[in-house]
Amino acid sequence: MRYDIDGTMLQTLLPLLAAAEDALARLDERVLRSPVGEGFAERSHFFDAAGALWVAGELVHVEDLVLHDAHMDSRAPSHELTIAHSVLRTRRRIWTGEPSWALGASGLATLTATTGEGEGLTQEAKSPAAAVEADDEGEDGDAPLAAEMAEIDAILARSQKLIDIHTGKAPSGEAAAISPAKRNDDPLGLLGDEEWDEEQRLAEWRGVLPLADSLPPVLGAVILFETWDRIEPLRRQHWLGGLLVESYLRARGKVASHLFSFYGGLKLVRHERRRASDRATRLQAFLEAMQLAAAAGLKEIDRLSLARTQMELRFRGRRSNSSLPELADFILSRPMVSAAMIARQLRITPRGALNLVNEIGIREITGRGRYRAWGII
Repeated sequence: MRYDIDGTMLQTLLPLLAAAEDALARLDERVLRSPVGEGFAERSHFFDAAGALWVAGELVHVEDLVLHDAHMDSRAPSHELTIAHSVLRTRRRIWTGEPSWALGASGLATLTATTGEGEGLTQEAKSPAAAVEADDEGEDGDAPLAAEMAEIDAILARSQKLIDIHTGKAPSGEAAAISPAKRNDDPLGLLGDEEWDEEQRLAEWRGVLPLADSLPPVLGAVILFETWDRIEPLRRQHWLGGLLVESYLRARGKVASHLFSFYGGLKLVRHERRRASDRATRLQAFLEAMQLAAAAGLKEIDRLSLARTQMELRFRGRRSNSSLPELADFILSRPMVSAAMIARQLRITPRGALNLVNEIGIREITGRGRYRAWGII
């Protein structure tokens, strides 16, 4: 794909580009040297996942996402909450991998759950089911979950076969054996759209990477996101574009201390500017989103540093095996915590968790007597 930037557009973007570059550099250095940097990096996963759904027009409360991630839902999870948790898990997967892993062919195949027919794909990226089978071959056949995993693999294989039949990718013999006729009652293209080739669109998007690499990291990142937003390679994972941009900033070394929360700043920009018809306006909006996200991150670092200082005053002089320092680190890594979450993390009783919370002096945020949670506001 050809992507041209003329001198006039570049001159228009220069002020915002310089401000965003400076803000991201300040944030990266601050997180790298801050004692609460690790907790800030973990908290940003939750806020960015909620921000991704906000940009898509859906509201997901961060508190519900935290409880869902801890398998302690107070109610049945909604469809939006499930998607937000997918964003959360994807961010963690990108963060635990190599900086350039997500932008490679194998990383994209893994994140998009494609069959991995691209160049240089590993066996892990080719198929999640194949990776599970490969792991099972090296283990004892009498593993506790071997039967359950085999049943799941069989269900996945049957589901993939039905999808291939409806999309016209299955051999004619299999299609005739399972379904005598191809579906023609899908006017919305929900089961498959022959004109919407996701692999081709992903390859087209990856074709912009050389241009982005030749530009400053922040400008290259916003060009990649603007291209993703225009091409829309993945219908069901459109939120992946922002995560790839965050991974790109990490791969270029611009934000190496954590995975930048781009959606956290993008939701602060008006929808009319994010979806403007003029390309320069969209690029300006994305640069402003990065600057706003970096400013919000600096404020969050200040808030966490102050909270950590106040908590350290509570457990200073305690015995060396006290659980209060570990509780402080856990509180800093979550937007909110409950007694059950603390008890599971510290391997203590819920009553002991309540006693520790009272000793450390953190603020209660629910205002309820039956169900209580604490967090840093």
